Amino acid sequence: MMMMKVKVSELVLVLSWVLCVSAEVQHENIYISGCSDSDGEQMYGLDGEELWYADFVNKRGVYPLPSFSNSFRYEEGVYEAAVADEHTCKLNLNLALRGMKDYPMENDPPSSPIIYSRDDVELDQQNTLICHVTGFYPAPVKIHWTKNGQNVTEGTSIDVPFPNKDGSFRQTSRLEFTPQLGDVYSCTVDHPALDQPLTRIWDVELVLMSVKILSHPGEIIYRLSHGNWTFSF
Repeated sequence: MMMMKVKVSELVLVLSWVLCVSAEVQHENIYISGCSDSDGEQMYGLDGEELWYADFVNKRGVYPLPSFSNSFRYEEGVYEAAVADEHTCKLNLNLALRGMKDYPMENDPPSSPIIYSRDDVELDQQNTLICHVTGFYPAPVKIHWTKNGQNVTEGTSIDVPFPNKDGSFRQTSRLEFTPQLGDVYSCTVDHPALDQPLTRIWDVELVLMSVKILSHPGEIIYRLSHGNWTFSF
């Protein structure tokens, strides 16, 4: 399967193919090569997971999955090949811009972001907040985090955009954090198709309360900084 999308400001080429492992199991291996006038992407994935991508800012290849879950490594020179492909992509983009200068711009806004923790929430135990957004075109989106109303950059990371079957994209950002009572986090997503950014709030106390309700359905306990309120039914 091959899919190509050409835009006035961006050229994205997506190649994917299905590898038949047995008569009953199929795996989808995907390769993405894309560029704009200011950015670029080279990524290899398998079954919806990123295996490797080129970090052109820091001039290196990145294996985003934890080392214990993925021992696979590409051969030497894969990053250098990505740099060469990116150069070719930008040459093709310049040709496309001249030949399709009146091509209509396509903009699809992202869905409202979903924010959740990687592990069950326990106070003072390090965890990861995950902010996921999908359905947008073109890629990428901009994602930023706040803690108690203040911008946070330390401990944040963002995956490269991943294509959906309909030609739109999805993207995920992560924030390493340690839950404390009273802390409120937010994830904000921005995209050219949006009139204003989309923000989702994640409140430590409300999450702990919901966990308490699920584990004790006959009693709701809401802890406040000045004491406990208990409601039984």
